[in-house]
Amino acid sequence: MKPSLIVLMLLGLSLTIAAQKADPFDKPKGLNGKELGKAYFELRTYHCNENKRPDLIRRFEDHTLRLLERHGITNVAYFIPTDPNNNSLTFVLAYPDKASRDVRWNNFANDPEWKDAAKKSEANGKLVARVDQTFMNMVPELSSEIKKSKGNQERIFELRTYHCPPGKLENLKTRFRDHTRKLFEKHGMTNVVYWHTVPQDGSQPKLVYLLAHKNEEAAKASFDAFRKDPDWVKVRDASEANGKIVEKVESVYLTPLDFSPLK
Repeated sequence: MKPSLIVLMLLGLSLTIAAQKADPFDKPKGLNGKELGKAYFELRTYHCNENKRPDLIRRFEDHTLRLLERHGITNVAYFIPTDPNNNSLTFVLAYPDKASRDVRWNNFANDPEWKDAAKKSEANGKLVARVDQTFMNMVPELSSEIKKSKGNQERIFELRTYHCPPGKLENLKTRFRDHTRKLFEKHGMTNVVYWHTVPQDGSQPKLVYLLAHKNEEAAKASFDAFRKDPDWVKVRDASEANGKIVEKVESVYLTPLDFSPLK
């Protein structure tokens, strides 16, 4: 056998072994992968400078998504608010675990191709004025896997954040697990994914989740019916017998971008 052929065979064998040992997030598998259930998530909202969001979206589509994946970061979802006065862009990324997050993000941020793309995109001024950042873990008892929409179904999403009184987050999770999600589905809302935040300042975690609706009008009609449902009223009152378990709810309606894996 020729030496060159032996070298090629050995190279092929080494690549096969390396692929078998590779972390599943080295080349993200996209959505529906159960590995996302154990991932470390990052929710980022970019507040854009005036008239700069189209440039930011173009940079994501042409460069950022591909370069994130190059460095083992999974693109989960990309949204803009339905409110025309809200000039932001929100997206969700996933990493294998907390320890790998900074390594992979720093590798991405220092990639020469990324630096060049960022510099060129900002030739006429900075695109982003401020970044909001939240780290999260999936709530296993409320979420199984993140599923893509089927076919050409058009829908909007609602990102909801619940602030709880001290020590009440587990009570809230229990209410969602045993009752709330089923009642959402009863009234035409789709449960997408549930997370709890991983605060960096030692504060109490929050519950963050995504619902899907046909449109805003349908969403509001569904929630009106849900709030009046006698089953919900009974569950809510029983769960709050020893005091409120939610202090504040934040809600924003979001439209998925064309290149968003989740839409």
